[in-house]
Amino acid sequence: MSDILAGMRILLLEDEFLIAMDVEQLCRDNGARDVVIVKDLDEIEQDTVAANFDAAILDIMVSGISTLSFARRIRAQRLPFIFASGYTDMDEVFQAFPGIPVVDKPYSGGDLMEALAIAISRLSGSGRV
Repeated sequence: MSDILAGMRILLLEDEFLIAMDVEQLCRDNGARDVVIVKDLDEIEQDTVAANFDAAILDIMVSGISTLSFARRIRAQRLPFIFASGYTDMDEVFQAFPGIPVVDKPYSGGDLMEALAIAISRLSGSGRV
């Protein structure tokens, strides 16, 4: 058990129930205060994400919809995030989001937490976190 996410509120955008449950527990085991699972972009107020969360884990496709526009929005809000996805055509992601960690499914918990720690630390000097 680690404190990588000590006291943080994490947004998890994931539409596969078992994966979402595993990642939620992983975040809690690493100190997260709260994990909010969202399986559809319509379930969240996109303009206030950064005010309500400390970091996010995004699947690239949820319920058949790309999350890249949402990712652009939270990047503009300076919310640390990573992609955790089984999406196969990653060229667009790498071009549009240079430097944003991408963890391929199936992933280990260690890889996921390491990527999230990197994303958080990149913004920690900016007053976030």
